[in-house]
Parts: sequence; C-alpha cells; structure tokens
Amino acid sequence: MDRTWLNQYPPGVPADIDPEAYPSLKEAIEAAFTQYRQQPAFTNMGATLTYAQLDELSRAFAAWLQHKAGLVPGERVALMMPNILQYPVALFGALRAGMVVVNTNPLYTARELEHQLKDSGAKAIVILENFAHVLQQVLPRTALKHVVVTGVGDLLSTPKGMIVNFVLRRVRKQIPPWKMPGSVSFKNVLGMGLGLKLLPAPLGPEDIAFLQYTGGTTGVAKAAVLTHRNMVANLLQSLVWIRPALQAGGGRIVITALPLYHIFALTSNCLAFLPLGARNVLITNPRDLPGFVAELKKYKFNFISGVNTLLNGLLHTPGFESVDFSALRATFAGGMALQPVVAARWKEVTGNNVAQGWGLTETSPMVTANPIGMPFNGSVGLPVSSTDVSIRDDDGVELPVNGVGEICVFGPQVMRGYWNRPDETEKVMFGDWLRTGDIGRMDAKGFVYIEDRKKDMILVSGFNVYPNEVESVLAAHPGVLEVAAVAQPDDNSGEAVALFVVKKDPNLTAEALIAFGRKQLTGYKVPRHVYFRTELPKTNVGKILRRALRDELRSAPASRSK
Repeated sequence: MDRTWLNQYPPGVPADIDPEAYPSLKEAIEAAFTQYRQQPAFTNMGATLTYAQLDELSRAFAAWLQHKAGLVPGERVALMMPNILQYPVALFGALRAGMVVVNTNPLYTARELEHQLKDSGAKAIVILENFAHVLQQVLPRTALKHVVVTGVGDLLSTPKGMIVNFVLRRVRKQIPPWKMPGSVSFKNVLGMGLGLKLLPAPLGPEDIAFLQYTGGTTGVAKAAVLTHRNMVANLLQSLVWIRPALQAGGGRIVITALPLYHIFALTSNCLAFLPLGARNVLITNPRDLPGFVAELKKYKFNFISGVNTLLNGLLHTPGFESVDFSALRATFAGGMALQPVVAARWKEVTGNNVAQGWGLTETSPMVTANPIGMPFNGSVGLPVSSTDVSIRDDDGVELPVNGVGEICVFGPQVMRGYWNRPDETEKVMFGDWLRTGDIGRMDAKGFVYIEDRKKDMILVSGFNVYPNEVESVLAAHPGVLEVAAVAQPDDNSGEAVALFVVKKDPNLTAEALIAFGRKQLTGYKVPRHVYFRTELPKTNVGKILRRALRDELRSAPASRSK
C-alpha cells in the first residue's frame, strides 16, 4: 500500500510504533507510578491523588480482588462509575491483578445492565451508589459474586467527602434506596487490601484487557475484545501524535470531561498521558456547563478533548470566553462530526485550532487524526502511525483517490473480534482488516473525510444524502444551537430529509431554515420537514442519537406539523 499520508506527518511523529514496547498495560501503568511518584495524577472536586497514592490504592484494590474476592487473571470486573477518583483506582487495580475490565455506562437501564453483566460473565462490580438500585433489580440473574459500592465523596479529603455524601444522600436525596446483602463499600475494600500482598499477574500482549461494549444504540450491545496489545498500540499511537505539541509548552494538565468508561477518553486522555506523567482533571458532570466552566478557570490546562456538542455547549456558556487559554496546546475532537462553525468559533475564542480525529470502539479507538495546530480542514485527519486505511466498495475493491466507499482499517489497534459473537465478527472482519461501516473518502495527500455511517445515509429518489453535510450547513445558521438530520419516509421519494433543531433564536422558523439550506444544498438535500425541540437525544458522550429520531418519525403520522 502506498502510504502517501506519511509525507504529511508533523515533525517528530514516526511512521510506526512498537505495539509490544510494553508487554501489557500493567507495565505501562507501573512505569508511570515509578517515574512520577510525587506528581499529581488525578484531580476531582478539589481533591488530588499523586502517582504514589494511586499506586498504593490501586495495589490495594488489586490485592483485594486476588485474596478476598478470589478472582483469577482473565475474570471480568465491571466498573460502573462516572469520572470520580475511584474510577482510575479500580481501573488500574483490576488491570494490575490481571483482570478484564468491563466498562459499564452508569446511565444504563436495568435491561441494558442485565444484558451486559450476563454477556460478559462479570464476577465483580464497582458501582456508584447513585445507580445501585438499578443493579439490585438484576443482580440475582447475573454471575456477580462481589458488589462493591462507593459514594461520590469517598476519596475526597476530610471533611469535604463526608459533606458531599451527606448532601447527596440526605439533602438532595439523589441516592434512590437500595439493598444488596453482602455488598461491601469501596473504602472498606481498600482498607482490607492495604495489608495484602499483590501477587504477580503474568500478562502478555494477546491477553484481554477490556470487553468494551458498543452498538447498544442499534440493537443488542456487543463487546469488542480489546487485548493488551491493542490498547498499548493505541496508547502509543495517541502519545506520539500529541507529544510534539505538548513538548513546546511543557505543560501536562489534561481536562477530562468525556467519561473514562468510554473508549475515547479512556485511551486518549487517561492511558495515553501516563508516560508523560500528566495530571487528569476529572469533570464528573460535564452537562453542568456553568460548573464545568468554573472548574476550567482553576487551571492553566494544556489539553482538552470533547465531542462537537460539548465544545459547542462550552462556547455558549457565559464566562467561557474569560477562561485562561494561554497554556492550551491541543484541543482534540472526535466521536461525531465537528461542525465548521464550531471549529471556527473555538479558534476565535481560545486561539487554539481543534484537531479532529476518528476511530471506533473496535479500534481502541484512534484510527486517524489531524496534526495538532493545523487549521480545520473538514477531514478527520491522517492514518496514525502503524495504521493503514483503505476505501473500498461493497465488493471489497479498493477505490481510487477521492472515491467514496466504506472505510476499512488495518493496524495493531484493531480488535480481536466480538466477545462470543463469531457471527458478528465475521460480518466486519476480512482477514486482519476491519470494515468500519463508515462511508468516506481519502484525498491525494492521505486525509480522510467521513461522509456518514452506512445506516444513517438518507436515500432521496435514489440519491445519497449524508446527514453530516446537511447538519454542517444548517448549523451555520445563527439561530441554530443544535441540529440533526435524519431520513423520514416519503411516498414520492422513498425518503426525505427531516431536520430536528434546538433553537438559539426563539424567533427562528422552519421556513427560514429551509430557505437558508436552499442557498447551499442541491434540491434533494434540502430538508423537507423541520421539527423544533428543546433538546435532542444523546449518548453518554453527547453524540446525537439519530436512530431515536428516525424511530420517532416512523411511528408518527405522516402529516405531522412543524
């Protein structure tokens, strides 16, 4: 394959990485603990754990898993928490004990949680008490043997931690009642583990590190099997991409608002910055945008990542423009298409260009990224080190430059397959190549452009309409805050473009939006229907759920008013 994209790599970024530079994530974690002992590792709600403290606490949790829980390497441990200090402690502890981590969305319904726990065969879970009532409903039908419950304030300083827990439990009453006999508190687990010896857990590159669930928005969630080699590779791929930009400023403060249980933040924020001894500032509730901005004002941060909706939300939050951006060296966006209007406004307010990237849960996740500091160009960037990208038609034939087809990926970060789903694995893997389900093209320089997901494409009278393009155009209207384009069944054209909009200007009308679209879109791409909403359905990382909107339209009368 002609890897033309290598000619566009920034200085200092190598063509390849060694995915076996660390035999497993365990070695990468422990190397950081040794090298950066007195430096801050994670900060949340004003409390900070140093690398030495994180070493001690994660070692205690690992020892408890081995000695008290009686788990052996390869058994699954579920983590069901937002961004709080307990998450990295449990994450690193489970990995150091040789366990497989099953990241679990705290917002799961009982049905979704039961499926994931049964499918993974998890034997232990660490869960925030806010969600314990959901686990209680399904616990008897799972293989769980150990339930560890924690409160938001458990690892905060005294007396703040006690006050936080009291307010949540007694004043705000945000903890629904629950009862699970035999459950144990996270603080007690750490106390028991501190007196125990961590046993060696031999791990190799092909051992499983994570069962990372995906696809829950399109049917039954399935787990991508991510090995230690997969994760080490993507850690290094992310690291070599970001390191040159950070070295220029010397800073190592990372803002982590996207949930660490999601693959994007897990790799790009948490794991990739370990070899740099970075300090991760954890934002527990990024939906509280005023609170988020208040946190940003406390730090001269160097790196921030987010999805389009999060960056857009910050830009529309009073006070964000007065944050100190003087140390900001890199803004990274992924998870969904970055709209040009958001990229332009971010540059205007922060002075920093957004580097858009792309990947999937199945690729650990990073596949492509734009060079840090490069002006926004609409692409998702270049294939990262040791990664090949090929654009292919439905028959698997490689397409020429700028040919539009399915994006296929080869590299050390590509998953082994789906957990216990050989049928689903066969659908997406051909040899060592992954069919991503994303439609895109690659230009002559090697920059990749995403058109859309196969399943999100709108077919109007036989013409393909890509929602990303429509959304990008309509998002530029000054009266629009958020927008989503989806297919609506149509008797004449098969499908028509429908637009769901959250207004910035309360006087915005459907007619004005359609007229705006006609100026920049060919006729069949112009929205035929516009529906205004106070908010749009989103995933846990803020990605708009087009499927939910499509389902709503398909179950509604065809004559719905705007």
